[in-house]
Amino acid sequence: MIRRKAILNFILPKLKFAASSSVATLVDYLLYLILVSSLSPVASNLISATTGMLINFLLQKRYIFQLKRKVGATFVISLLSSIIGIGLGTFFIWSLNLLEFFSQHQYITKGIVTAVIFFYNFYTKRYAFERKMF
Repeated sequence: MIRRKAILNFILPKLKFAASSSVATLVDYLLYLILVSSLSPVASNLISATTGMLINFLLQKRYIFQLKRKVGATFVISLLSSIIGIGLGTFFIWSLNLLEFFSQHQYITKGIVTAVIFFYNFYTKRYAFERKMF
């Protein structure tokens, strides 16, 4: 029973986060694919990821995390961690695009980067809103 509860306490928050983040990720992903036809992959990612970040903050504030800081402080911490996450994601996009396969399959490239950044985002946002990492 304790083991099941521990597993639920570990998995359930990530599922809730994934559900709310899927909306922002969908906007990010679709906007990226639209922009990449006329802009560079790096510029496209910066624009799409920033848009997704703002949507994500609003959804997380309203539906996912319990606010245990002032909204302004939470937003600044969230923004800074998102900027780092966008930087990491952009670096990964740039790196993967050095390989011919990934430069020809942007939907795969963006999907891989999105999956990697998901866990970084969960733990940094959890810290921003609830003052706890794990």
